[in-house]
Amino acid sequence: MTKREMNIRIFQREEIPYPFFQPRIESWLHWHRQFNKLPDRYKDYTLLELYDDLDISMRYVAYYTGMPNPVDIEYADTVKIGNIQKNPEEMLTVIETPFGELVREMKLASDGNWRTSESPIKRKEDVRKARWVFEHTRYHFVEEYFDQGSQFIGERGEPQFFLPRSPYQTLHVDSSWMTLEGLVYALTDYPQEIEDLMKAIDSSYDTLYEEIIAHKDKVKIVNFGENIDSLLLSPKYLEGYLIPFYEKRSNQLRDNGIYTHIHIDGHFRSILKYLKDLPFDGLEALTPLPQGDVSIEEMKESIGDKILLDGIPALLFLPTYSEEELYQCVEKIVKLFHPDLVLGISDEIPEGVGEEGIERVRWISEYCKSFR
Repeated sequence: MTKREMNIRIFQREEIPYPFFQPRIESWLHWHRQFNKLPDRYKDYTLLELYDDLDISMRYVAYYTGMPNPVDIEYADTVKIGNIQKNPEEMLTVIETPFGELVREMKLASDGNWRTSESPIKRKEDVRKARWVFEHTRYHFVEEYFDQGSQFIGERGEPQFFLPRSPYQTLHVDSSWMTLEGLVYALTDYPQEIEDLMKAIDSSYDTLYEEIIAHKDKVKIVNFGENIDSLLLSPKYLEGYLIPFYEKRSNQLRDNGIYTHIHIDGHFRSILKYLKDLPFDGLEALTPLPQGDVSIEEMKESIGDKILLDGIPALLFLPTYSEEELYQCVEKIVKLFHPDLVLGISDEIPEGVGEEGIERVRWISEYCKSFR
């Protein structure tokens, strides 16, 4: 049985020969290459060669793989977007709308990526501008890109990708459109305008979901890459804005035979009671103690019949923690969750950890294959 076959059988609730291990190590290899810190043993390895050497499964088609993202954004011709380079480390992105400009300020981070330093939506009048932008935006599924990623992964796993975030998360994660503080104040001061903006964001996804469903013969599992952290999310907003979106969009896919899971990679104690009823087949990246705020046993009690994806705290791959602590954690997770388990790191191996972290990955791979 190939890793790809094992991957889909977990979601089909069919038997697999041993616990399935699918850690995310793409960013580790990228970071060590970027800063010239790769251990001698791995200096000449490609990403696929590293996965094969560790005998582990791969999940995402376009996460530090060099493959194009199957989700594409199309703007109407009336949407004019331009970049202004202030200096080598600062840039402005300016979006022209009939109601005035939206300006996002960005700074160059040490990893070579641009990060938002000042969000474009700062006041009430900016909300109308952003709504116009999303009313003239459409997201698409690009079959060719998915096929490239699927071929790249091969039999290493069922090819998956991230869907655009829910409107609430889209507005504030990474300070993309608003700061979290700005969003919370706006929902208090002018909720109707923000809710109208959220509706426009949701509508911009219509074509994407229709196109994914049209390719359900290829697309088997997708991820709602929400990055939920309950310290940044009121249960009131979870109930009012996120769960209705999940019920609409996840069930739209599930009704057509496509499995779904959601990325919850922060604290989650205050939303434990919601987990078993969320309209997803799986929960990705739930992070227990000592990194998160919930024990492994509490996770098991709270998720019902959901599939757990990942589960091993990333901290346990650091030399700060002993190998024995990691081993005990892995054994407990496998005992409690297998076979409804895609074992992995919550949510990926720390980028800066040395070769010893990768060797811990190798041990888990061997442990899973020897499990009886």
